[in-house]
Parts: sequence; C-alpha cells; structure tokens
Amino acid sequence: MHTPNRYIHDRIVLLLLTANTFFAVLTSVLIVLKLDSSRAEGYIVQFRPSLGLSAYYKGDSTGILSFAVFSVVILVFHTYISVRVYDLRRHFAIVILAMGTILILLALVISNALLLLR
Repeated sequence: MHTPNRYIHDRIVLLLLTANTFFAVLTSVLIVLKLDSSRAEGYIVQFRPSLGLSAYYKGDSTGILSFAVFSVVILVFHTYISVRVYDLRRHFAIVILAMGTILILLALVISNALLLLR
C-alpha cells in the first residue's frame, strides 16, 4: 500500500493518528489490568434497563476483552481507510480519523463502566 508523502507530513492527520493510537493502547491496557482471573461468577457484559431486576447479563472475560480487540480493529481500519481516501479528499480522511477517535473513546468509557459494575 502506497502512503502519500503529504499524508505523513499533515499535522492534523498525525495528531489524530497519535490520539487514536494512545487511546487504543490505553483502552487495551486498562482492560487487561482490570481483569481478574479468580472471578468465578463472571463479568457484566450487558446492561438492559428495560428488563427491571434482570437487567444485567453476565459473561466471561472474552466479552470484556472484545472491547480491547474492537479498539485495535478500529485503529487499523480507520487508518487504512483514511490513507486510501487522502488523495481524493483530505477532509474526508480527517473526518474518518476523528470518527475513529470517538469510537475508541466510547469503547474506553463503556468498558470501564462495565468493569466497575462488579
């Protein structure tokens, strides 16, 4: 894959790539550090407030680890798409990277909230 030289030297793109990488690594590290292998009852992986007392669904640690994998997949996918689009429209590439930042931040907040609900 050919990376345009202007893409690498664009300051806004580099800022968004750095932010995406930082938040994806932060999400992955926080999730891995908060996992406890001695938990026999599992983790809360879903919350449905419309169900009343049975609003919490329990699952194993793979449900929580999927948030870390999701953030890495978003980082790779949005970087790839923005490189491909940059030659056509610079603003589209920036919007794609900004949406990736929002998605990674949402994954960070939601996974942290689910891990705190123990």
